[in-house]
Amino acid sequence: MIVMACYALNARSQTDDSRNFIYLNSDSIIHADRIRLRPDFGGSLVLRADSRRVPLEQVKFFNNEDGFFANTRKTNLFAGNSFSERIVKGKINLYQEVAYDPVPYELDYYRFRDRGPRVISTRLFYNKGFSDVKKVSYASLKMDMADNPKSLDFLESYRKGKQVGTIMYVAAGAAILAGLINFASTGSKEMNRASFDSTGNSGYVGSLLLMGLGGGLALGGYFKQASANRDIERAIDAYNRN
Repeated sequence: MIVMACYALNARSQTDDSRNFIYLNSDSIIHADRIRLRPDFGGSLVLRADSRRVPLEQVKFFNNEDGFFANTRKTNLFAGNSFSERIVKGKINLYQEVAYDPVPYELDYYRFRDRGPRVISTRLFYNKGFSDVKKVSYASLKMDMADNPKSLDFLESYRKGKQVGTIMYVAAGAAILAGLINFASTGSKEMNRASFDSTGNSGYVGSLLLMGLGGGLALGGYFKQASANRDIERAIDAYNRN
């Protein structure tokens, strides 16, 4: 155990965010001048550390000029390799899932897409040090932050915000469904000329109002949950400052 602990400390001492490196699942580190995400001959993406090919299933983290990224494959057994960018660094690190595309001027190099002003994704992960990343959840963070009351306050705000957002999504779905049903009912009545009268127009207006209300609730739910995710950042920031 002492030998393993010393090895882990030595591995961590070799990681320097000013250098390009790949951190493998075996806790070994590959340093390189250039680290690039490229397709192989079969079309599968691999990391290139200079001229060395590194299969993604062996990669735990990597750092290059685009940022520091974690492989989140282990958080979903049915998904392939997917990378999230570290957006908060400290005792607890926070990661956000990002997309990557071919770089126009270097067709075989895949760079993580330019995000511009950062939008908080609902796909968030976290870890401590170089341990495996976990999905952000109220239950797991509450356990890992139990010794910080201020962080727990932000977590409680996150939980309530997610609940309100979910309720708004459910209400939005109900309103849109009611609008569609009313729209179909009004249309069927107008097709029956015997019952066609001026009430048909009011039925269409009511349907549109219901669907508009549903769209507004859905948008509100999105922003509410995005705001709740920012409470996760605040909770982690409070924990890291302690």
